[in-house]
Amino acid sequence: MNYRCLIFFLFNLSLCFSQQTDYVDFKKLNADISFDTSQNKVYGEVKFTFEILNRTDSIFIDAVGMRYRGIRMIPKNKKADFIGRGYVPNQFKNNKIWFYYDFKKGQKYELRFFYFKNDVNKALYFIEKNEEPQIWTQGQGKYTSNWLPSIDDMNDKIEFDLSITFDKDYEVIANGKLTDKKLNESTATWHYDMKKPMSSYLVALAIGKYDKKVEYSKSGIPLEMYYYPEDSLKVEPTYRYTKQMFDFLEEKIGVPYPWQNYKMVPVKDFLYAGMENTSLNIYSDSFVVDSIAFVDKNFVNINAHELAHQWFGDLVTETSGTHHWLQEGFATYYALLAEKDIFGEDYYYWRLYEYAQELLEQDKAGGSTSLLDPKSSSVTFYKKGAWVLHMLREKVGNSAFKEGVKNYLLKHQFKNVETDDFISEVEKASDEDLGEFVKVWLKDKAFIYDKVMESLKRSTFIQEYLMTDCEAESSKCNDYLSSWMSDEAKSKVIFQNEKIINKLAFKNTLKVRQSIAQRLTDISIELKTDYESLLKDKSYITIETALFNLWKNFPEDREKYLNQTKDIVGFNDKSIRTLWLTLALITEKYEPNKKSQYFDELTDYTSSKYGFEVRQNAFQYLNQIKACNTTCKENLKQATTHHNWRFKKFAKHLTEQLEK
Repeated sequence: MNYRCLIFFLFNLSLCFSQQTDYVDFKKLNADISFDTSQNKVYGEVKFTFEILNRTDSIFIDAVGMRYRGIRMIPKNKKADFIGRGYVPNQFKNNKIWFYYDFKKGQKYELRFFYFKNDVNKALYFIEKNEEPQIWTQGQGKYTSNWLPSIDDMNDKIEFDLSITFDKDYEVIANGKLTDKKLNESTATWHYDMKKPMSSYLVALAIGKYDKKVEYSKSGIPLEMYYYPEDSLKVEPTYRYTKQMFDFLEEKIGVPYPWQNYKMVPVKDFLYAGMENTSLNIYSDSFVVDSIAFVDKNFVNINAHELAHQWFGDLVTETSGTHHWLQEGFATYYALLAEKDIFGEDYYYWRLYEYAQELLEQDKAGGSTSLLDPKSSSVTFYKKGAWVLHMLREKVGNSAFKEGVKNYLLKHQFKNVETDDFISEVEKASDEDLGEFVKVWLKDKAFIYDKVMESLKRSTFIQEYLMTDCEAESSKCNDYLSSWMSDEAKSKVIFQNEKIINKLAFKNTLKVRQSIAQRLTDISIELKTDYESLLKDKSYITIETALFNLWKNFPEDREKYLNQTKDIVGFNDKSIRTLWLTLALITEKYEPNKKSQYFDELTDYTSSKYGFEVRQNAFQYLNQIKACNTTCKENLKQATTHHNWRFKKFAKHLTEQLEK
């Protein structure tokens, strides 16, 4: 055994960090994992299988804040010397377990040890849902090594096979295929098998009370759609078009789906809209919707985006943030193609137009950056990335573009990639030199709005929209809302000039009527009856907007409006219910005997048993009516430590306001 002193180790620390993938290839990680929800504790045993690529005297495993014991290494079957945290907190600040040994080129090793970590609060989250535990993970940007000993470097792809023990009355979902479920006395152990390697940030699990619906793609891949038992009536609208999008993407990309199944699991208080963990899309339960909510807010785009990531991000993974657009730009673009297949070409061009406006505003604000800048904004990575692919497809043609994408994926599957890997395959397929294209669209900071608009104007739908203008009032504008124009064009003129809104305008579609509700805040007596009809629309945004505006404009009819909307909850954030409670409380003569009940309900919505979106609405309304009592303030204090950074920021800001 080759021992090195600690001083030598610290001196060469940065070298070891940067070069580990040159010396060792971690092949597989088998993990047996359990949880103690009373302590937010994770514990278990891990077994790493790895091969030495070049002789070295040390390797490391990332293990943030963990304690461990029983280290064994095979073939020598002797305990390796290591430097780490052990049982002494903060002994080594770099959160890595180091193993010293004379590791010889070509040899394969197995490394086993037990580990545990208390009070886990990053990358693994212990949530309460309906007074029952829910556990889920988020590895990207947080590091899986916060709860599972692993390798943070995304360039080291490993096959992760998880065995998870938990209360048998719950469902446990993880990457890969469930190969066995062993029932114990009060618990069960779920065994998941991955088959193929992936980066550690894509390792995931979700535990909770779930039912599921399973469909199968044309190619036979199981599509597992999980839902809370109380949401059985929301399954169809939530997962609408899932199979169609899956079949479309397999055909459009030209490469078979690379994993055993595709699972979709909603969780409470998720950090983002969704996350493309390999074979396991964990997403925010705010996107679990009924048929009315589907009109304004649905899971379709998020589902398509995370599904596209299964190829672009999971099958092939960026080597570094410089090439992040290869993941987010591709996922955004292919999700849009999937939506085009569902909603039509006009929808596709409209979304591209919206992306272009976001990029233009960013450019005007001086925020444009190169697509290859690892510090670029999400707007750049996602929206500009999608635009680059659209322009590239127009340049080289559909056939060459598809062939280039297919060859790029097949050549680099289960590996890491850079931008040149993709561009070179498109150059081969198209027989074109793309050097200038790369310079202009990927390397340069500027967003070339004129070129983008030239492309958009190939759509007659966009041409019509751009030509429609009522900022300068004209006689034509009075007829627009009863014409054959698109909903987008009609909405445009409504926001440009509310004076054109007449009784006939209310005969339009849900989308146009929603624009009327939002634009017409001062309602004339002449349009009162027509505006009241908006309360019956199958759109929660329209109902919420109309309720407030009618309540404000016609005080004499407030009781009527409140009675009409009394039983409407709205989205999962209780958007209409929280507004309704607020209006009921400040409407002087409305149900005085129930004021206390309504106040208690609104205050209760600030507690942690509800999702942060519900809580935020309740906090905002209570603050607006200056009614945040002691209970409200205690719940607000708790919210300032919430794991969701946006909600935490909101809570801290509101706390500062209340303290002034």
